[in-house]
Amino acid sequence: MTTVNAVSSPVPSLKPVFKTIAWVGLLVGTLDICSAFLQAYIAKGLMPVVILRFVASGFFGKEAFAGGPMIPVYGLLFHYFIAYSFTAFFFLIYPKVRIMSKNILATAIVYGIFMQAVTNFIVLPLSKIGKITFHLDKQLIATGILIVAIGLPLSYVAKRFYYPKDKSGV
Repeated sequence: MTTVNAVSSPVPSLKPVFKTIAWVGLLVGTLDICSAFLQAYIAKGLMPVVILRFVASGFFGKEAFAGGPMIPVYGLLFHYFIAYSFTAFFFLIYPKVRIMSKNILATAIVYGIFMQAVTNFIVLPLSKIGKITFHLDKQLIATGILIVAIGLPLSYVAKRFYYPKDKSGV
């Protein structure tokens, strides 16, 4: 299953890594989108379909809001693509950056901030969403969601996957 080399860095076989990424990507993607739905509904009364159209607008532009019934499906697919990308990247770097295994909460916080920065400075500018006004309160809420919905589950699962005998971490 998982072996450890001379410098105490795990080297897993590919099959369990892909299977783990598949399941944890589905988990964190679902937690994240459900959190976004809930936050948007509480803050503005927006229904999930509006959020999915917004996600799809990253590819389709403003036409996503007037598009047909498949646009929200595309939005959900784009959302999971991004969630799986962040999940795969996390599992790629986790065994190479040993400090990540030292504290699950600290890793979750740092990765949540990293994801928010990548979203704001790379993903959104490359999308067709257009300019978004910066609001500190909204950024803090979004970062908090990323920390809780993605960072914590990723940190916990990766630690258990790569270092199953090490029970410390929080």
